[in-house]
Amino acid sequence: MHATDKGKPLGFWMCTSLIVGNMIGMGIFMLPAALAPFGRNAFAGWAITVIGCLFIAHVFARLARAMPDEDGPYGYCRRALGNGVAFFTMWCYWVSIWVTNAALAIGIVGYLTTLLPALSSHPALPPLAAMAIIWFFVLVSLRGALASGRVQLVSAALKLLPMGAIVLLGAWIFVSNGAAYAAHLPPTPFTLDGTAAAGTIALFAMLGVECAALPATKVHQPERTIPRATIAGTLVAAVVYVLVCTIPMLLLPQAELAASNAPFVDLFLRYWDAGSGHWLAIAVIFSGLGALNGWTMLAGEVTASMARHGIFPAALKAANRHGAPARSLLLVGALASVMSAMNYSRSMAEAFTFLTLVVTAASMPLYLVGGAAVFTLHRRGVLARGTALSLSAVMTCVFSLWAFYGMGKEAFWWGVALGAISLPVFWLVRWRQKAQQAEGNTPPAAAPQ
Repeated sequence: MHATDKGKPLGFWMCTSLIVGNMIGMGIFMLPAALAPFGRNAFAGWAITVIGCLFIAHVFARLARAMPDEDGPYGYCRRALGNGVAFFTMWCYWVSIWVTNAALAIGIVGYLTTLLPALSSHPALPPLAAMAIIWFFVLVSLRGALASGRVQLVSAALKLLPMGAIVLLGAWIFVSNGAAYAAHLPPTPFTLDGTAAAGTIALFAMLGVECAALPATKVHQPERTIPRATIAGTLVAAVVYVLVCTIPMLLLPQAELAASNAPFVDLFLRYWDAGSGHWLAIAVIFSGLGALNGWTMLAGEVTASMARHGIFPAALKAANRHGAPARSLLLVGALASVMSAMNYSRSMAEAFTFLTLVVTAASMPLYLVGGAAVFTLHRRGVLARGTALSLSAVMTCVFSLWAFYGMGKEAFWWGVALGAISLPVFWLVRWRQKAQQAEGNTPPAAAPQ
């Protein structure tokens, strides 16, 4: 590594791992139940989603190559379409992070109920358990990045165990009783609405193709590393997700799978011995806990980063004695708790499905704006024109609009409402920053324009 790169420790393998690690979290263990009601539409939805995400990955890879010195997606959006659009886009992305935390907590509790059935004895217990898990990891993150990092190392290793066990079980069933894969084919017919809805749910699993670009200022040779890692990480995550999710969708009856709080536990209970399901549940829970730990830390850092850029109030960037953004972590913990509590009346699978759609709705503006930014940057000469890139940009915009269509009215309007809140916040922050500038308390560069 060159001397100039000493402060940029992230190379190809670390960036690829970042994408794969963030994309493969709790969703992989809950998605079969969420997709089960759509039957065969789920497979068509998966195919469209994987192709769409590869177009998105290509767009962000080329943006990173053209603007290696920009501060990730926020910098790309700001340079192409101005601070107002960048503010809205990153606000929506920030919302998607803490809603993700709520979805992860609900998914963890779903598997926890298979080990502790008493949790499902009262409707209030699951949301209380989810909130307790959220706040546990807020406390971990308040201890600083070192504490979160130690938890992440352990959970990353444990995450591989359940996925390997699922693939081995699927392979063993295929060899010993291949007819089992055709015994429970879902009867649901193909429809445009069903495919779009299933694809949008599957898209939650693929969110995170932009992760390598987020810490762009810490990436070694970002113009080469980020594009390669973005494509490689997206392909690896897609293969793992499709392979692992397909096994229970073909081996379990559709109605049983749709009602399951822990689909992979049910899979092992049916095709293996009774104790294996509980061991798998433990491994899945640790995987979900690790994902929640990582996203909690990221949520705090993103919130503090937005405060440092003048997007959020300056108080949110304050760090405690451990170097953790304490107020930012408390804020995202409270928001995730409220979101999980609001879904207590739904079943675990229904709540997880709904929150994944809200997360997708909040994430799509980043992808839509990223695709649109390509054409703006073409006109300014920042990006070289090319057929492949133009096609990827067009398909990214089309795919984003298709996802909005597929998520349904409820999730769409939730996404619109959460995004609309950014407008008064933007105007308020701008007004306060200008007032402070007039008083000589804030450097002009800190205020959003």
